Amino acid sequence: MTSALVTPLTLLMASPISSRHHPAATDAGVEPENTAVNRVDMEKNRVTAQDQSNSKPDLEITRLIRRAIVTDKELSVSAHNVKIITSAGNVTLKGPVNSEEEMKNIKSKVVEVAGKDRVSCELTVKP
Repeated sequence: MTSALVTPLTLLMASPISSRHHPAATDAGVEPENTAVNRVDMEKNRVTAQDQSNSKPDLEITRLIRRAIVTDKELSVSAHNVKIITSAGNVTLKGPVNSEEEMKNIKSKVVEVAGKDRVSCELTVKP
């Protein structure tokens, strides 16, 4: 007598999965498309994550800023995930946040660490 064992893996292998299905995309009704944003970053003289310096002082500035942002539980997940790019002591912030208030809050944290004249804020408020 042969007994068939049904395991979660068996069920997963038996169910059709569309490679085009993205749960977040269908839940929100919007495809996760950011090609236009990426094109803007390709323009000359635009700071990107690749511009992050590996010097100890720049890495320390980035670490202190990230810690200040992430430990603020009032900020959204989007705010916690903004890009922080530090090079020669100059900090560029990029990414979406939920409100103008979040943007100001993040910028003030960065100014405390890096100094007022060393911050370039390219954050955007989500619609």
